[in-house]
Amino acid sequence: MLHIVSFNVPYPANYGGVIDVFYRLKALKSLGLEIHLHAFEYGRGEQEALRDYCSEITYYPRMTGLRSAFSRRPYIVQSRASDQLITNLRKDDSPILLEGLHCCSVLEQINDRKILVRAHNVEHDYYARLAAAEPHLLRRIYLRTDARRLRRYEPILTKASAVLAVTKSDLVHFQNIGCRNVLLMPSSHPDDEVVSIPGRGDFILYHGDLSVAENVKTVTFLATNIIPRIPYKVVVAGRNPSPTLTSLLARFGNVELVANPDDSQMHGFISQAHVSLLLTDQPTGLKLKLLNSLFAGRHCLVNSAMVSGTELGQLCTVADTTDDMLHALADLMATPFSQSDIERRSLLLGTLYSNAANAKLLVSLL
Repeated sequence: MLHIVSFNVPYPANYGGVIDVFYRLKALKSLGLEIHLHAFEYGRGEQEALRDYCSEITYYPRMTGLRSAFSRRPYIVQSRASDQLITNLRKDDSPILLEGLHCCSVLEQINDRKILVRAHNVEHDYYARLAAAEPHLLRRIYLRTDARRLRRYEPILTKASAVLAVTKSDLVHFQNIGCRNVLLMPSSHPDDEVVSIPGRGDFILYHGDLSVAENVKTVTFLATNIIPRIPYKVVVAGRNPSPTLTSLLARFGNVELVANPDDSQMHGFISQAHVSLLLTDQPTGLKLKLLNSLFAGRHCLVNSAMVSGTELGQLCTVADTTDDMLHALADLMATPFSQSDIERRSLLLGTLYSNAANAKLLVSLL
């Protein structure tokens, strides 16, 4: 038996963190592991689909709002501190996997068990960068405040039996703050094998959650610096674009904006595009949309931050300036995607980014 404490209900698996949790559940179940899932529910509802992977599921309300805002703990931790969770975890002595620093108030009260922490990010760095990209003053203040709280709270990870880092750079960070057993375990994801299609596509794809400030900033950069200077069709696909972003992209005759595509549509865009253009200001964590594009798409053009701390740069074209991106797009759009490209991807991704291999690593720690 393994207790998994998840910061959110990990189904549907439709954004980064819950994708990692959900596909880890699937991989652990396939190894025959019995799982008691403890999930904080705050809008996604109880999900019957999770019963296919968990022998028991317990849901807890997240204490959002002002009652969690005024605490020395980070808001993301305080709002998930639950006496009932502690009571339930103490009913046996099975090992515990905490999904994210979000759930680490458990480490304050239980110290006689094997407890692993999946660190999805160096959270204070992540929040500081979110704050830098946030245009709204009150939310920017909140993000900066929680970044400071997260930095102060992070040493709680030294109490864990092991910390599972997403990237090599995260691994080094957690070692440097004194965590005793830090291992690299890249994110779990929906892809079991490379299914990229050789040949050519006729458009460039940018995809992401278009309600997130970081992604809005990226699309605005593309609309200002890249799209007006290229002759190629561009598809921008993602969740909940604002009217402002919709209006911005409507100025360009070569841009198609696709709002809220379903999984099948998104897979189609990724597989049919000739270039997936993926940029970020966040050199933290592993970008699951990059993995999706490498497993299912053709050429990937990224900036350095997108592949920071990973081995994925060798499978992408990396460019950090506007001119370098423009030259790279021209070269890639003229270059067919080949079977040898697929074989190269399969070799690296099948070794380092295998859900089954990472699940076996986790089980070995139990």
